[in-house]
Amino acid sequence: MEGLTPEALQHVATYFQALAEPMRLRLLNELRTGERNVGELAEAAGTSMANVSRHLSFLTQRGMVERETRGTAAYYRIADPAVYKLCDIVCGSIARVHERQALGAAAFARAGRRRSK
Repeated sequence: MEGLTPEALQHVATYFQALAEPMRLRLLNELRTGERNVGELAEAAGTSMANVSRHLSFLTQRGMVERETRGTAAYYRIADPAVYKLCDIVCGSIARVHERQALGAAAFARAGRRRSK
């Protein structure tokens, strides 16, 4: 991010905003295996087609997914697979933080048990 203009930083923030909603992350994850229509995504996500359409519209506006109409159905696919690299990096980082926290909590629990003996 070094050297980015305020305008460029706003674009970066908008990109991350799209990833700040669990349902949108779920939809992106569903699209990892290939294109799907709104009905398929709604069923997989366990939510309404209207809710899925709203989130897909948001992701389309941010350039993360592409929409293609075939007959009466709209199909969505990932526009930039780099989003998965980013998500994998963030998920790995979060997993490491949780692991360290769990190890720290376990150490405190062991210390507490030793003191109570």
